[in-house]
Amino acid sequence: MRINHYILLFVLFLLGATAKAQESQGPIYTRATSFGLGFTSLQDTYLSPETYKGWEARFSRETLHQTKLMRGKIWQQTYFQGNFGYTDNRAENNKTATALANWNYGWYYRQPLTHNFDVLMGGAADLNGGFTYNMRNGNNPVSLRAHASIDASVMALWHLQVKNRPLTLRYQANLPLLGMMFMPHYGQSYYEIFSIGERGGTLKVTTPFSTPSLRQLLSADYPIGKVTLRFTYVWDAQQAHINQIKSHTYSHIFMIGVVKRFQKL
Repeated sequence: MRINHYILLFVLFLLGATAKAQESQGPIYTRATSFGLGFTSLQDTYLSPETYKGWEARFSRETLHQTKLMRGKIWQQTYFQGNFGYTDNRAENNKTATALANWNYGWYYRQPLTHNFDVLMGGAADLNGGFTYNMRNGNNPVSLRAHASIDASVMALWHLQVKNRPLTLRYQANLPLLGMMFMPHYGQSYYEIFSIGERGGTLKVTTPFSTPSLRQLLSADYPIGKVTLRFTYVWDAQQAHINQIKSHTYSHIFMIGVVKRFQKL
């Protein structure tokens, strides 16, 4: 009888240890690294009134995971993008080179609508920086980019099965609401700003009226063999009209990447 008690205690101990180990397991992270090419249209009247069109290469790295907040309904996303563009004007007698970086850090509330369709709503901190170099300008060949904002963001996730394999479709849109942007006055040189110290009015509050921008993406995750691939289309429209300077960057990018899912303890 005593032996049976020991066996029962040992079984209960194992069950408790297993339950505790399961509770201590962390959330599943989804991380994707993607590369892509596409078309871009650029205008920056600080450099030229012309519109430049050409190609753009883009790299992105995203991590999305469920947190323990509100019983797992709060999700967190970090999203980094870096891109390089090379464009011509309409007369094909001048070129620009553009390098930009964008980093988002967002929090979302996830609401299932059906058994396989979820909507995530939230906001994100949005940091942007880079430059555009005009290859014919003499006095002011470079236009710097620096912009920080708080974005409204929404995602829709649709989980499907194709030939007994999981297919995840996602749509995401980010809309900048309120932020700060560095922008020189029209005709003002960076020498005047940084060497002489004439910085008045070069840092402006931004709203959807002064920077009407929208970043959208549509992606599909599908396993091929032992690798899950992500196919993404990005439509990125960034605009600003500040200090009598108009600028826009419109990008249509097709990307392909690898998705990795892992669990943190």
